[in-house]
Amino acid sequence: MNRNRLRLWTLCCGSLVSLAFLVPSVSAQNPGEFSPEAVTFFESQVWPILQGKCIVCHSEKDRMSGLSLENRKAILSGGNRGLTAVPGHPEQSRLVEAVSYQADLKMPPGERLADSEIAAISRWIALGMPWRTTASSETARGTNKDHWAFKPVKRYPEPEIRNLKWARNPIDRFILAKLEHEGISPSPEADKLTLIRRLTLDLIGLLPTPVEIDNFISDKRPDAYERLVERLLASPHFGERWGRHWLDIARYADSNGYNIDGAREIWMYRDWVINALNRDLPFDQFVIQQIGGDLLPGASQDQIIATGFHRNTLLNLEGGIDFEQYRVEAVVDRVETTGAAFLGLTLGCARCHDHKYDPISQREFYQFYAFFNNVDELSGALGEEGRKRAHEPTLEFGTPEQLAKREAIRLQISLLERELTEYEIRWEKDLDPQMRSKLEPDVREVLAVAREERNEFQRGGLKIALRKLDPGYQARDEGIAALRKLDPKIPSTMVMRELPTPRKAYIHLGGDFLRHGVEVDSDVPAVLPALTAGKSPNRLDLARWLVDPRNPLTSRVTVNRMWQKYFGSGLVETESDFGTQGSPPSHPELLDWLASEFMARGWSLKSMHRLMVTSATYRQASRGRGDLTARDPNNRFLARQQRLRLDAEIVRDAALSASGLLTSKIGGPSVFPPQPEGASKLGQIQRDWVADSGPDRYRRGMYTFFWRASPHPGLMVFDASDSTRTCTQRMRSNTPLQALTVLNDKAFTEFARGLAVRILNQGPAGHTELLRYGFRLCLARSPSTAEQARLETFLSTQLEDFRANPREALMIASKEQAEDFGAPEVAAWTATARVLLNLDEFITRE
Repeated sequence: MNRNRLRLWTLCCGSLVSLAFLVPSVSAQNPGEFSPEAVTFFESQVWPILQGKCIVCHSEKDRMSGLSLENRKAILSGGNRGLTAVPGHPEQSRLVEAVSYQADLKMPPGERLADSEIAAISRWIALGMPWRTTASSETARGTNKDHWAFKPVKRYPEPEIRNLKWARNPIDRFILAKLEHEGISPSPEADKLTLIRRLTLDLIGLLPTPVEIDNFISDKRPDAYERLVERLLASPHFGERWGRHWLDIARYADSNGYNIDGAREIWMYRDWVINALNRDLPFDQFVIQQIGGDLLPGASQDQIIATGFHRNTLLNLEGGIDFEQYRVEAVVDRVETTGAAFLGLTLGCARCHDHKYDPISQREFYQFYAFFNNVDELSGALGEEGRKRAHEPTLEFGTPEQLAKREAIRLQISLLERELTEYEIRWEKDLDPQMRSKLEPDVREVLAVAREERNEFQRGGLKIALRKLDPGYQARDEGIAALRKLDPKIPSTMVMRELPTPRKAYIHLGGDFLRHGVEVDSDVPAVLPALTAGKSPNRLDLARWLVDPRNPLTSRVTVNRMWQKYFGSGLVETESDFGTQGSPPSHPELLDWLASEFMARGWSLKSMHRLMVTSATYRQASRGRGDLTARDPNNRFLARQQRLRLDAEIVRDAALSASGLLTSKIGGPSVFPPQPEGASKLGQIQRDWVADSGPDRYRRGMYTFFWRASPHPGLMVFDASDSTRTCTQRMRSNTPLQALTVLNDKAFTEFARGLAVRILNQGPAGHTELLRYGFRLCLARSPSTAEQARLETFLSTQLEDFRANPREALMIASKEQAEDFGAPEVAAWTATARVLLNLDEFITRE
């Protein structure tokens, strides 16, 4: 063995080498002879790598370079280059050499496997290449009905544990059983200051106040923590915090997307989500109303508003487009979103061909597609009328008087627009060659295009030119604009509605909407339980099927996603892919217990939140532990809590709540807080962003108006979802721009000044006590001696500087603040507040 390969083998396997000698080196060993532990290792650590990174080229069907990695026999047979792997001898195996990029053969091409993946493959070969004879030895497509996620949810008994005192509820028994098996102790419970800050941020997304902190610390009752949980679950801000998570899945935005990215009105759907979560609407009803609420017998206004879930799709209103193409894209988006949101499946991978890994055929994709194909939208009508109808259907909330006034004004506008169009046609017809030659080149270009073929921009450009050239046309156009200003603004929201005559659904050959294959009826994938509905099932039938207790996925996916929010990652790390390429659950019995418990508790979300946050597992300290660094670097055993950077909106909300500026109003239209100059002009359409003044300026981050083409940079810098597709888990990046935003952004400098004034107004006398008060406002704890000393030095320096430069101080402090506290004092405390808001600990949930 050469030195490089010996070094690789040592790094990959380390102390695991000794395990190889527990298994005899027998290339002919039968799969059934391997130990259950070895087979479990293969299924959990190796098979996902082979499926995800290798079998796409090296399958039984394709056999690139003559090699298949789809079953043990094929691997032992090798390929065109000879033997691929020698059981018991990774150092002699070409597979290890290839994935390690140690020779001329580098696999997979272009992207080396992670060291942990290479180590897993090496250990597997050292163990004699254990395999099993069921699902993992089948073809990549196969039936895969034996895959864990497709099996019925099973109610596992709570495991036996030794440390009975640690466990607070059944969750802890499952977690502790695995820890005890691994010989690992759980972390101690976090201190009460950490717990109240963690719990308040997790449940309502705001900081606890000093009074709330003091009350909790002084509460010596044994159920003080549980009382805190109940208070937070009852808060109207709970619906805002957890509603924001759901809006990511619903791909909520205030605009249509694509280049024009016009504004849309759908904030009532956002309010419906908040209210539904606050009143603990059972999750099965939460799903049914969003997918098919309009089809419920005697559907209420509230149930129809809920269907905005699938009206959050992108909408293209550009001139010259094929409306049918973009209608199809919207329907495909609904299929993909439903698959990810409720089933944890990548249904979209079967749009153009059968799914390569999961048992979902292209036919089944379009059968699922058929459920959403009959939605009334993007009517396909040509010209201006089609564009006007593109937002239909909507649900309006105007009075009879408002509706009558609007009808009269719109009738008048329609007549005037018709006259204006006729005026344009006559003007264009009367142009002689000499007159045309005097027009601007871009106007001549538009006139060279037939009227019916001109796009939105060409029509708009011609209107602008006509206003300049013809005062009569300017005058007429302004009259129409004046009438439009009189059009009453009637609140409305986009909803779902079925067409009276159903559309036919076809397989789209190669995913091309113009190439129709055979006609299909609505149905669900055969690998999952069948629909119980009769002939021609509709969206409501699909909605009920999603939450049918026989469906093994919806309850698992939902509790896993809740777990993810509290612990940083789900029990299944691939939270939107429960298919054969996804990660297996770290605690499969716990996942199924939670899923069955969720249904047993009547699908109560608040009940499951209560269960998770009152567990000893959740209440652990999050400090790193040296004994876990090597054994469990990703905290999959959950022997501690996880430090998590706050979500984008909660970074803003935390600063608002610390500063005392927060407007606590729930719901209503989206608002326009300050943002950097020019940020809204980055899209194709140049828009002005006029910042709100008054209470709307200080609304929570979830109410910020969200343009898809040019979203608020204060949200995107902290990894907010772009709302173009469903988002089941946000990234958590760490960039200098984040620090610069919290330090220098206009909104955050306002928050810092607000925090400074709050400290001076509400805090006790003396700089030392004021600093301690400000520290508690932001971090819930008191500063250490060293932190206190550094802050006092900084504050003193700032006071000296601003007293020496009163003009600079007056640029920070308002006139009223200067009169109350003195401009240098306000400016120095503002600088100190900026330090507190810019601490990593401030934007982190411990």
